[in-house]
Amino acid sequence: MDAVFKALADPTRRALLDALFAEDGQTLRALEQVIAQQTDMSRFGVMKHLKVLEEAGLVVARKRGREKLHFLNPVPIRLIQDRWVSKYAEPWVDKVTELKKQLED
Repeated sequence: MDAVFKALADPTRRALLDALFAEDGQTLRALEQVIAQQTDMSRFGVMKHLKVLEEAGLVVARKRGREKLHFLNPVPIRLIQDRWVSKYAEPWVDKVTELKKQLED
C-alpha cells in the first residue's frame, strides 16, 4: 500500500493515470505527448514515472506487436478505499465530496 501512496503523491504520475483513465491502452509515445503539454519532461522521465506506477500495480503494460500498451489498474486504489473508507463512513464522505464540489464551483 505504501507504493500506491508514493505513486499517487506525484502530480506527473497522477496526470498519467488521468490520461489512461480518459483513454486506456496508450503507448509510451502517446503518454509522452500528454505529459509534454503540461511539463518539459523527457521520454526517459515519463518512462521512470510509468515504472513507479507499474511497481505500485496502478498501471499494467502489455506488448502488442512492437508496441507496449499501458492500461490503468484501479484495483489498488479500490483496496485503499475499502480499507480507509468504511461502509459506515461512505455516505458522509459522499456528502462532504458533493459539498466540496459545490463550493469550488
